Amino acid sequence: MDKRAVVTAGTGGIGLETAMGLAAIGHAVTVVGRNAVRGARAVERIDAVTTGPGARFIAADLASLDAVRALATRLAGEGPLNVLVNNVGAMFADRQQTADGIEASFAVNHLSPYLLTELLLEPLQAAGPGRIVSVTSGSIRVAKRSFDAVEPPGGYYGFHWYGRAKLANLAYTLDLAERLRGTGVSVFAADPGGAATDMTNGTMLSSRIVSPGLRLLWPLLRRTFEYATSGSAAVAARSSILAAADASLDGRTGLVIGPRARPVRPFAPATDPRTAKAVLRLSRQLAPLAPTAITIT
Repeated sequence: MDKRAVVTAGTGGIGLETAMGLAAIGHAVTVVGRNAVRGARAVERIDAVTTGPGARFIAADLASLDAVRALATRLAGEGPLNVLVNNVGAMFADRQQTADGIEASFAVNHLSPYLLTELLLEPLQAAGPGRIVSVTSGSIRVAKRSFDAVEPPGGYYGFHWYGRAKLANLAYTLDLAERLRGTGVSVFAADPGGAATDMTNGTMLSSRIVSPGLRLLWPLLRRTFEYATSGSAAVAARSSILAAADASLDGRTGLVIGPRARPVRPFAPATDPRTAKAVLRLSRQLAPLAPTAITIT
């Protein structure tokens, strides 16, 4: 039987390169995205390299919790799932809210992959050896480490809030690895290290994305950002592909695969049980597995 893999935000950039890499080694790949035209183009590119079944596209706006639930129901109804790559990510220059009334950076970068993963645990376990991969980011190092509420204290600065959401997701990912240890489902985080993508090209050009103290260093920071995001998406996808499919990781779990496609030491705050506990409490409040009224704090 062909191995089934799902890649969110898989119609361009690192997600598309990840999907192509998995298809090239025989996986039946489903890519998820918002735009049907981009989805059709992605399927064409994936099918050009696949050694297995043809790819397919599913349209879903992963900023919507109801859309995530609908996607999970559809995917779960199709049977066992071998690989889930939570590649979705977005950085916003200005504070935004989703249709659910939740700050958009936290919703897209953490709540969406958290909810999709939780809802797909059963088909992942049914597939036998399975893998969950969540894409993380170096931005976690400048994140506020407070998860008592969906929004941290202080002003909105896109880079820091993006990093906070990614830190929440990494803490959840490492905690999930321990929760699923011995179940046959391995859980990894993949750090691509940065690449030229629609997200980095569109949001990292203004000093407004960093806190006022760092704006004094903006010329240096901008050059650093430009260098860090100048690489190719194909190279950046190597960590995700290895985490999702490489035989060297069989039987292992809870690892962070770094930009050079090899395990690296996790960012220490993400391994703190208190952080994981706070993130899980907030996640379960904001993104219950079944639709219900939520209270935004």
